Amino acid sequence: MNKLSPLLLLALLIFSGSLPAQKPVFTHQDTLRGSVTPERAWWDLKYYHLDIIVNPSDSTIKGSNSVIYKVLNPGEIMQIDLQEPMQLLGAVQNGKNLDFKREGNVYWISVKEKQEAGKSYSIILAYGGKPKVSNRPPWEGGITWKKDKNGLPFIGSSCQGDGASLWWPCKDHMYDEPDSMLISVNVPGNLFDVSNGRLRMVEDLKNGTRTYHWFVANPINNYGVNINIGDYARFSEKFNGEKGVLDCDYYVLKENLEKAKIQFKQAPLMLAAFEHWFGPYPFYEDGYKLVEAPYLGMEHQSSVTYGNGFKNGYRGTDLSATGWGLKFDFIIIHESGHEWFANSITYEDVADMWVHESFINYSESLYLEYYFGREAGYEYVLGTRHNILNDRPITGTYQVNSAGSGDMYYKGGNMLHTLRQIVNDDEKWRGILRGLNKDFYHQVVKGSQIENYISEKTGINLKTFFDQYLRDVRIPVLEYYVKGKSLTFRWNNCVKGFNMPVKISASGEVVNLTPTGRFSTVELKTENAVIKADPGYYVATLNMTGK
Repeated sequence: MNKLSPLLLLALLIFSGSLPAQKPVFTHQDTLRGSVTPERAWWDLKYYHLDIIVNPSDSTIKGSNSVIYKVLNPGEIMQIDLQEPMQLLGAVQNGKNLDFKREGNVYWISVKEKQEAGKSYSIILAYGGKPKVSNRPPWEGGITWKKDKNGLPFIGSSCQGDGASLWWPCKDHMYDEPDSMLISVNVPGNLFDVSNGRLRMVEDLKNGTRTYHWFVANPINNYGVNINIGDYARFSEKFNGEKGVLDCDYYVLKENLEKAKIQFKQAPLMLAAFEHWFGPYPFYEDGYKLVEAPYLGMEHQSSVTYGNGFKNGYRGTDLSATGWGLKFDFIIIHESGHEWFANSITYEDVADMWVHESFINYSESLYLEYYFGREAGYEYVLGTRHNILNDRPITGTYQVNSAGSGDMYYKGGNMLHTLRQIVNDDEKWRGILRGLNKDFYHQVVKGSQIENYISEKTGINLKTFFDQYLRDVRIPVLEYYVKGKSLTFRWNNCVKGFNMPVKISASGEVVNLTPTGRFSTVELKTENAVIKADPGYYVATLNMTGK
């Protein structure tokens, strides 16, 4: 960050220090959605079979979800989530109809059979209705119903944050994932459905419709489950990766096939770069798919959706304003990167969404570094700083399904870039990134686990570092003054105990400082040196003499 003038810094201090953010108001429904309730905690999800009919003519979805679960502690009431206006039509266990009642977006199902700890049971949930239509996909959850240039239906789902229960009944909390899943989607016979995993079978039915059966062999989070329906063309290739041969399949509207064959050449480039930085692609068993969708795109597991217009940048623009953002297709790189951070390593609570978005924001610069060099990656991540708002903390409110600031992207990426400067060893840094994906492979995590892991692997107590960048909105200010060859300095505008080391230039002399909240002094080689913080650190500086 550029040096702040004293007046600008004063304004920053007044704003960040004396005007507390208004606290959001949460409801009982928020708690039911965002917490591990007793009615969720007693059973462990093992398997889903989502079996549905999607009817484009009236924008309805109906069908069933068969749930297999293991009893951890015997319970009598099961929480199943299904948001209005969708309706649960029945619940059956061992051929017996179960009683249930609705409370907003939650169904309380009374099980009749004794639930013995350690045993597995199944329940079939019948449902249907017109799911919520997304007006701003993918930022607003729901189903998108559009048509292609030939007037054929073009349909997609996107529901991160708002929840998969917008369109199918499930245990809609990120802490519990099925070990595997079968997705059966019935559509008109002239359309194709692409969902997660591998296509096991296509059934042609007598009524002229087709059912596509997709099997997911790995754990999958609820919002990662998707349907993509259209008049698709398919092409494919093999990627020789760290775990062997990975099947890569691409589905686009027929009218876009030739453009996609050119633009999607970036997919194997992405895989090579991210296997270098993060380790093997996490879902070799399910393959990798890039699927055209009627919205910008989303990180659906092994079925990444794409709608960036077959051009580089973010809708043709460079989010970093450096020129480097036009060297790659933002949606291919960013959304596919989530296969590592989001789909393999998954946040338990959306309050820790930074675990997904901060790492993958930073992955954009890592991709550039892999192909264009270290300086290109550095310029890109620093260029994104103009997008940082510092409006509220990156970490959200726990147990009420509340995410933090959108700063989890650009500020989160710069936080990680700052951390890389502290580590000051690129191979060690890469080892930490790969270690995360090895040690938390296919796991649901708390943000604190990631923080503690990085502290352990760096050998640095990073508590106040993460407190500062994740849970505070202030930019740390390195205050200093120079007298002769003496440099006096401290951290200000920061959390208590903040002690991040920082590298500076003193008229060309590189100096490593270890500031705290108290003034310290070091001797420089040059009198009255000009002080500049290494731009790799996301901090501000203030010359207290005003010079």
